[in-house]
Amino acid sequence: MRIVQVKEFGGPEVLEVAEVPEPVAGPGQVVMDVSIAPVLFLDTQIRSGSARDWFATTPPYVPGAGVAGEVASVGEGVDPDWVGRRVVAGTPEGGYVERAVVAVDDLIAVPEGLGIPEAAALLHDGRTAVSLIDQADLMRGQWVLVLGAGGGLGSLLVQLAHGAGARVIGAARGKEKLDLAQELGAAAVVNYSEPVWPEQVLAVTDGAGPRTVFDGVGGEIAKAAFAITAQGGRFSAHGAPSGGFAHIDAKEAERRDITVRGIEHVQFTRAEAKALTERAMSKAVAKQIRPVIGQTFPLERAADAHRLIEARDVIGKTLLVI
Repeated sequence: MRIVQVKEFGGPEVLEVAEVPEPVAGPGQVVMDVSIAPVLFLDTQIRSGSARDWFATTPPYVPGAGVAGEVASVGEGVDPDWVGRRVVAGTPEGGYVERAVVAVDDLIAVPEGLGIPEAAALLHDGRTAVSLIDQADLMRGQWVLVLGAGGGLGSLLVQLAHGAGARVIGAARGKEKLDLAQELGAAAVVNYSEPVWPEQVLAVTDGAGPRTVFDGVGGEIAKAAFAITAQGGRFSAHGAPSGGFAHIDAKEAERRDITVRGIEHVQFTRAEAKALTERAMSKAVAKQIRPVIGQTFPLERAADAHRLIEARDVIGKTLLVI
């Protein structure tokens, strides 16, 4: 079968297609025929070698952290009724593959009424978005700022916050992403490639600033967003695409009574991840959220997917179609 592998850290060009033997399910495992593999920004960081301080992954390895498709075969001790079922699953051993061996306990059934690509788009971002909204304790009418509102996670947060009755300010780069945020329910949008964007947020919120900030971007943009967060507000620093996670002054947060939560607050046990993903998929079936799939690539063009993500030239979710 075909896989994509990384033989050495480097740019997108180090992603290579290779042929390997067909996998076989062991006890408690299944083999999945993979039709979709989600591509994460984290995949690009690990591939480049910039995430070595946080992840022990070393070449050669298969990138990717999840797959979607159908169960093709089962190993010893696994109910044969799984065969043919549509499922998604996390894959610690990599997801850019035609077939994947997955522990049966990691399988999450895709509900009727939801397509496999949409389920794949929700595998990571859906669980994270639902958890962040749970933690935020949003109040009807409050102002919420979503940084990275045109991305896979940000677009879900815009929808969920709007659905909870909050007034959402979508912050992103470029007209296409801002138009998407408005389409999904944002009451206002700001382009954070323009220096005046913090002043625009303050103007929208009558000078008070947003009560809740979902920071999926990090870097200097997050720093500017924290500076305008409302007194007594909440700041979730869970993103890093623009130059590392936000570095928040703890004393300043205490002085302004701002609750700060980081990436550690969206790390889940297996049971938690499964339950949150199932909730996200149920919300999609109920039309409460719509996963935005902005671009797809065949397996052999994984390098192109990485290039676009690193250039921040993607909208919504990026998927490999296998």
